[in-house]
Amino acid sequence: MDIIQVLQQELQIGYKQAEAAVGLIDEGCTIPFIARYRKEATGSLDDEVLRNLDERLRYLRNLEEKKEQVLSLIREQEKLTPELERQIYEAQTLVALEDLYRPYRPKRRTRAMIAKEKGLEPLAELILLQKVKEPVERLAESYISGEKGVFTPEEAVAGAKDILAEWISDNAQYRAYIRKVTVEQGTVCSAAKDNEADSVYEMYYNYEEPVKKCAGHRVLALNRGEKEKILTVKVKAPEEMILRYLEKQVILEDNPYTACILRDAIGDSYNRLIAPAIEREVRGELTETAEAGAIKVFGKNLQQLLMQPPIAGKVVLGWDPAFRTGCKLAVVDATGKVLDTAVIYPTAPQNRVEESKQVLKQLIKKYHISLISVGNGTASRESEMIIVELLKEIPEKVQYVIVNEAGASVYSASKLATEEFPNFDVGQRSAASIARRLQDPLAELVKIDPKSIGVGQYQHDMNQKNLSEALQGVVETAVNRVGVDLNTASALLLEYIAGISKTVARNIVAYREENGAFTDRKQLLKVAKLGPKAYEQCAGFMRIAGGSNPLDATCVHPESYGAALALLEKLGYRPQEITGSGLRELGRKIHDYKKLAKELQVGEITLQDIVKELERPVRDPREEMPKPILRTDVLEMKDLTPGMLLKGTVRNVIDFGAFVDIGVHQDGLVHISQMTERYIKHPMEMVSVGDIVEVKVLSVDAAKKRIALTMKL
Repeated sequence: MDIIQVLQQELQIGYKQAEAAVGLIDEGCTIPFIARYRKEATGSLDDEVLRNLDERLRYLRNLEEKKEQVLSLIREQEKLTPELERQIYEAQTLVALEDLYRPYRPKRRTRAMIAKEKGLEPLAELILLQKVKEPVERLAESYISGEKGVFTPEEAVAGAKDILAEWISDNAQYRAYIRKVTVEQGTVCSAAKDNEADSVYEMYYNYEEPVKKCAGHRVLALNRGEKEKILTVKVKAPEEMILRYLEKQVILEDNPYTACILRDAIGDSYNRLIAPAIEREVRGELTETAEAGAIKVFGKNLQQLLMQPPIAGKVVLGWDPAFRTGCKLAVVDATGKVLDTAVIYPTAPQNRVEESKQVLKQLIKKYHISLISVGNGTASRESEMIIVELLKEIPEKVQYVIVNEAGASVYSASKLATEEFPNFDVGQRSAASIARRLQDPLAELVKIDPKSIGVGQYQHDMNQKNLSEALQGVVETAVNRVGVDLNTASALLLEYIAGISKTVARNIVAYREENGAFTDRKQLLKVAKLGPKAYEQCAGFMRIAGGSNPLDATCVHPESYGAALALLEKLGYRPQEITGSGLRELGRKIHDYKKLAKELQVGEITLQDIVKELERPVRDPREEMPKPILRTDVLEMKDLTPGMLLKGTVRNVIDFGAFVDIGVHQDGLVHISQMTERYIKHPMEMVSVGDIVEVKVLSVDAAKKRIALTMKL
């Protein structure tokens, strides 16, 4: 198999692009580095394509390795034929390879094995040849042997049938057909074990849908219902069609002595051996596809969340709402440093509202707080109403934002939070996290296990290894896209930078604490265990503000410094002029990029990237994302009426729609059918997490806390 060609066709990219990407991966280059600094080689393949390529490359190489193992094992049995060898080499998937290997795989003791031990294999071969001229029972008499445990002709025939059933089951061609027909014409059916009213699985109590149309979120819902022992789930295959196919393949002659026996063997083979295995495979494939889709959606949502624009330059009050234990507060300055903490009890059962307001007024006045970040958990609505009352009573201009606090409690109880805030309790840590995730969502959210951030669906039901790997890749992409300040970034943030391991990240922080701030990117080479290869991978993503080399504050890679300095000199600029707002006119002075790139001995794409960076050296890609909605007044569920127009923030996107925060504590659902007049396959074609959207209220069910919204305005 030409793996490069397969990758080219699957990913619809050029052969040389695929070849270059594979070569760079094999050299130990990271995906962010290849995507950002090896565009010339790969033809500007982005992170997403490169990650897909890397994943498929590992799968295909594993497949080739497995092929060699299978060939070796069959050779040892002296059963490898040229035809079988060809089929194995041509196998495109692990499933196809497994089908070919099945007849030669060591099995547990089966009924067919027992029959073979009794010497009944020649009888099975006679029946399969269909040349018998007398009743098979009469032929079977010669196989009777008390010593081998065959006492009657009927027992001999039964044993032969077991052997035939296994032969039919092990045929790769038959299994491929049955799998294909089950997927194309089979149905997924579910029924309730107990008809419990108002269950979330009620729609699946008597459910049937074609296998090929079963949407991912329904597959995962069925799996969960089955796991919770509420549903029974089956794949119903077109059995009659499959049996007719097998009979046509196996019964080649109209022999009255063997046809009936072969028919029995076919029925037994399908019902006992093939159907259960194919059902497991089909459901496994459905689950795998559903999980891959859900992981992709989760990844996209997480990316949007991580790339939310930071609210810089403000002193923020983080508010972790609660009832009995009180609301925890943390005042955080513009750099993220915690200035003060407090606990107030404005909510039930204490209801010490006036006392709480006094504490808040003092904090706002003392620290010049201009923004309150409120977690959206328990007692959020009650806290919001008190904040709105307070804002009407004070002269200071203060706004508030409801922040998705998913994962804040996980972080506050973590070892990392204990190290960061050793003298705080979990509530105070949570309040600080809620404030900081408004100031710099990326820096704060990397501290939390991505699975706990709450922007997916059925994340606890899927392959956790695959989910973790995919989400780690999303975080890595986001961190490298934004870059980090080498002198302020935490070890946790640094370890997501290309080429940096956990150990090296800690060593960078230790070096910084021991030697003071970095003034030059080259100093990274003095960090323990950070060698030339790691430096090559990470340097471009590390920023040094106010260092000895102005280029260190940009994402121009050190390997391109010579070209960047030559470019500046040619166009009449000094390196010191880069700082500040950048050289906005630089690009306009270049008339022929191709000619200039050749002169500077860099690629044309690299030159364009250098120019873009020098024009806006501190550009943050998050600036282009929609900013959070800042509020000064409260809206309650009872205030909502059908037809009301509102603005909201998309909190989560799932297969069947999007949940939108419209400021009433309960997120409303925009079903996929209510997003646009045109047909769309997935809500992500219309919205992403963090988007600000205009919606209209369709209906409100206060009892079930459900709000139906539409974007069809």
